[in-house]
Amino acid sequence: MAFVKDQSAGYLANHIARLFARGLAARIKPLGLTTGTFPALLELWEKDGLTQKDLVARLDIEQATMANTLARMERDGLIVRRKDASDGRKQRVWLTERARGLQGPAIEAAIAENADALSGLTEEERRQFVSLMRKVIETSKPEETPHQPGGAIISG
Repeated sequence: MAFVKDQSAGYLANHIARLFARGLAARIKPLGLTTGTFPALLELWEKDGLTQKDLVARLDIEQATMANTLARMERDGLIVRRKDASDGRKQRVWLTERARGLQGPAIEAAIAENADALSGLTEEERRQFVSLMRKVIETSKPEETPHQPGGAIISG
C-alpha cells in the first residue's frame, strides 16, 4: 500500500496545526504572546495555581518542554512560581496581573483565527469536524500501564 500524503490523516492534521499556529501567532504577537506559551495560558486561565506536573498532564507534553515554556513565561512576566502552602516540595504556577489582563484579547484572537480557518465549512460541518478531531484525540491517547507511565507499548 502506497503512502499518499493528501490522504493521510496525520499529515493533514499536522498541516492544519501549522496553519492554525501561523495564523494565531500573527494575531497574538502584538499582545507579546507566542503560540508556545498559549496552551499553558489557556490552562492557567481556566485554573490558576496548577503545578508544572499538572500542566504537563493537561497539555500532554514533555516535562523538559514545560520547564522551558514556564521559564520563558516567567521571564516575560506572565507567571510567578511559589511553593505550595501545604507541600513545600511543590511549586505552583500563578498568573501575573499582566497575563490575566491578556486573557480577553488573546481569547478573541483565537476565536477569530478559528472562525477564519473554518470559514469554508457550514456550521454543521464545523461541529462534525471538531467532534471527529476530539474522537481521534481520545483514541490516540496512550493508555497508562503499570510498566510504562504515560503510555502503552505501541506495536506495529
